[in-house]
Amino acid sequence: MNNFITLIPLIVFIISMMGIGFYVNRKRQLDHGFSKDYYIGGRSLGGFTLAMTLIATYGSVSSFVGGPGMAWKVGFGWVYYSSIQIACAYLVLGVYGKKLALIARKIDAVTIPDLIRHRYNSNFLATVSAIIIVIFFITTMVAQFIGGAKLFEAATGYSYLIGLIIFGVATIIYTSVGGFKAVAITDTCCAVIMIIGTLILAAGVLNYGGGLENIMSLIETNYPNHLQPLSHESLNIPLFIGGWFLVGFCLLGLPQSVVRCFSYKDTKSVHRAMIYGTFCLGIMVIGMHIIGVLSTAVITDTSITDVDSIMPMTIMKTLPKFLAGIAICGPLSASMSTVSSLLIAASSSIVKDIYLHKKESEKDYIDYSKVSIFSTIVTFLIGIIVFVIAIKPPSVIVWINLFAFGGLEAAFFWVFYFGMFWKGANEFGAKLSMIGGTVLYLVFGALKINILGLHNIVWAIIFGLVLFVVGSKFGEKPSREIMRIYFPEKI
Repeated sequence: MNNFITLIPLIVFIISMMGIGFYVNRKRQLDHGFSKDYYIGGRSLGGFTLAMTLIATYGSVSSFVGGPGMAWKVGFGWVYYSSIQIACAYLVLGVYGKKLALIARKIDAVTIPDLIRHRYNSNFLATVSAIIIVIFFITTMVAQFIGGAKLFEAATGYSYLIGLIIFGVATIIYTSVGGFKAVAITDTCCAVIMIIGTLILAAGVLNYGGGLENIMSLIETNYPNHLQPLSHESLNIPLFIGGWFLVGFCLLGLPQSVVRCFSYKDTKSVHRAMIYGTFCLGIMVIGMHIIGVLSTAVITDTSITDVDSIMPMTIMKTLPKFLAGIAICGPLSASMSTVSSLLIAASSSIVKDIYLHKKESEKDYIDYSKVSIFSTIVTFLIGIIVFVIAIKPPSVIVWINLFAFGGLEAAFFWVFYFGMFWKGANEFGAKLSMIGGTVLYLVFGALKINILGLHNIVWAIIFGLVLFVVGSKFGEKPSREIMRIYFPEKI
């Protein structure tokens, strides 16, 4: 039988996640508060849950598979490259947390396009935002499905397709049925499991390699370049600059992270979430990438080209089967939590920002029991689309994930930041920045344009900045009503 003992923790974990979805569904409101309940959990998250859902959404399978795999390949330089990610929770909640929560309540915003529509008084911008979110979220979810299925295959010996069916269908069902509250609760469980999985794997690798001192001695002897900051030119300064843009301060442009600022219940919660989130991200991001480097003492075949296979191989080689099953639940949790969060956000872009907005603007009667069913169906269908795309997977999950990150940041970074903190920001500037930044990012990627060795996101952000500032000088000024809501201290 193919590693049935390893399969037991995975089955228990997946069934538990589905159970949470069905439980939350029974408690859901079906009145006018449905949208808030299904898409942002009724603005009721506490500090710990807020932190966990934020880091679980951000800490995708690439943080546990692709990233550590690259660390195995190039050494500690990749640890330095990825370390900026630990600032995610502190950065997003510190910059946007309080202001966005207050504004979202004032204008009754449930989704990111809700916020953009109101701030810039533009249905066009809201619709374009929804389309961009759906496209890049689907790309990110494909990477998560691939990673989850590969992990399942490596841990159990069953085929990639069987893993994809079990993992994918479970995630789609509990997200579609339970909505944001189910996602928040399962994200919290997933984040805890991620940390436990990281610690178990670290213990397994250290035990297998004869302790840290012995492993470091082996690396110094066999892989001396792994100890250098730039891994003997495997990495370079432009790569670091681009990476720190992409997974550093430009995280302020990720809708899936920013929307978390809509969902917490009080100031104390956001302050606690900043601390909890930073601490837990530190354990997961730095911990997993260091484990990736140490895995050179476990996986010694340097001819391996599929870096996504390194962590699954390490887990199975260093841990007893039952513990391997628990450890596999860590990256599987990362994958499931990211998919579930993005499914909800993508669904809301269609249901809330297009369908319901049209109904509300035309003052049509809204049957919220039908909206509930429609939301579930849309969430389910988006999940199925992602599932189908993932059946024949491309390789190197980390690059698929980073591509989607960059597209979202190019579109939304300045739209969010200037919208919240520059009273001169207007609709025309936002349109130019969102469309121009996204197009440049995609064109540079498609044509493989590389200027000064910097990642496309650097030029997309700079171009977006110029377009926004220039456009805002020519477009109409925001109304006094908008200024009163977003900049009351300047009125």
